[in-house]
Formats: sequence, structure tokens, C-alpha cells
Amino acid sequence: MLKTFKSATLTLVLCFGSPAIHADEAVTVAHAWVRATAPGQRVAGAYLEISSAAPSKLVAASSPVAGSVEIHSMRLENGIMTMRQLESLELPAKQTVKLEPGGLHIMLLDLKSPLKPGDKVPLRITLQYADRSKTVVEVQAEVRSAAP
Repeated sequence: MLKTFKSATLTLVLCFGSPAIHADEAVTVAHAWVRATAPGQRVAGAYLEISSAAPSKLVAASSPVAGSVEIHSMRLENGIMTMRQLESLELPAKQTVKLEPGGLHIMLLDLKSPLKPGDKVPLRITLQYADRSKTVVEVQAEVRSAAP
């Protein structure tokens, strides 16, 4: 799934914060998906590819299916996989940043119900530009099986 949004188009419905409009700057989100959950599981990872025409950063995400949503990174340190929450994630201009299993991802916490393959999960992704204006992109992420 590939969605390209012009910030000016999103401003009426989805832009919060500063009224600045980035008419020539597009945000692209592709391949958004969420890992299906096992019975009783209260967390899930969301993955996607995101790019912005202008330097920006991913500063927040939310979803009605979760009590809270955080931006995370994972990496192997001294043979131990560590995960930590990030305050933001830099998005260099015109470069695709991949959020994928075992690396950068969006963590859905305190899930309100199980996520089954084929379900759609609405995600709201907030980007902040250098002038501190923000754009919110809404994405429908497909729930996929945990198996590769």
C-alpha cells in the first residue's frame, strides 16, 4: 500500500500546531503492516516505510486499537537484543526510512483486542518540520501473520 500526501492537502483535516503549510513537501508511507497477536498478547509491532520531501522527524504515533503508542529501536548489543523508546526519529529529506522487525518500529501497547491477520489497523503518524510545524498522516496498516 503506497500513499503520497501533499502537506497542503492534509492541512485542513490533519495538520496540528503551526499554521505553516509545506505546499511542495510530500510525505510517503508504504508497506504499512502490524504483526498479528497471540491470545492474551497486549503489544504488537507496526512497520512501514516512510519518506518526506523535506527534513523532518517522526515525533508521535497513535491508534485507536491501543492504549498508547511509542516509537522504538531494537539492536543487538553484546549478544543481547535491546529495545528502547525514542522521543523522535529523524527523517532525512528524500530518503526512505524503514521501520521493520528487529530494528526501528512503532510499538502498540495495551491493545484493546486481539489483532488477527487480515484486520486493518488505523495509525496516525505525526511528523515535525524544522519550523516546528506538524503534519499528521493517517494510514491503514494490514495485520499479518507472525510467520515470515
